[in-house]
Amino acid sequence: MSPRMSAEQRREQTIRAAMDEFARSGFDGTSTAAIAERVGVSQPYLFRLFPSKRALFLAAAERCFDDLELAMREAAGGLYGGEAMTAMGNRYREILAGDPRLLRFQLQIYAAAVDDPELRALGNAKWARLWRTIGEVSGETPEEVMRFVSVGMLLNVLTAFNIPFDKGERLPHVLVEWSHHPHRVSAGSLAADHSPSVPASEDAAAGKG
Repeated sequence: MSPRMSAEQRREQTIRAAMDEFARSGFDGTSTAAIAERVGVSQPYLFRLFPSKRALFLAAAERCFDDLELAMREAAGGLYGGEAMTAMGNRYREILAGDPRLLRFQLQIYAAAVDDPELRALGNAKWARLWRTIGEVSGETPEEVMRFVSVGMLLNVLTAFNIPFDKGERLPHVLVEWSHHPHRVSAGSLAADHSPSVPASEDAAAGKG
């Protein structure tokens, strides 16, 4: 362990390592020993930073949603309306294509929340904040915010199952074609080639999100 790293820096490093481990193995399948080894600290030291594995999971879940919110704010920048929605949608597609950990961990959080009231409460608060953020930075209507978030959740499923999807208004048509030929993956789809390049000039999935 580096003597020059503060406890707060080590805490941040531990949260990031926990996100990686929990994303791959879930709460039950992840050991604190594996997290400590990844960070390069002893288990006793890890428990000085976080009193339990569950506390560490909650901290990692909170960071996951904070990262998503930050990504949306940065993507929107000084844009507004449909342009802001498109920029945020493109950014989320880039995340799905380039950082599979974030999707894996999201899915682990949703699964664990079913039986964990504290995690559900955390997710409730963080989703509310994310929802407000999307509306505030874009200035769009509640209907458009709901459409944006709904398409984002659809992209989670498409990515998880490697279902091909396309940009903009072509998405519904691509999915209809896929549903008739589910084993045929369209060349160039983000689900197929994991390309992070998404032209900013095109609407994000389904035109907005």
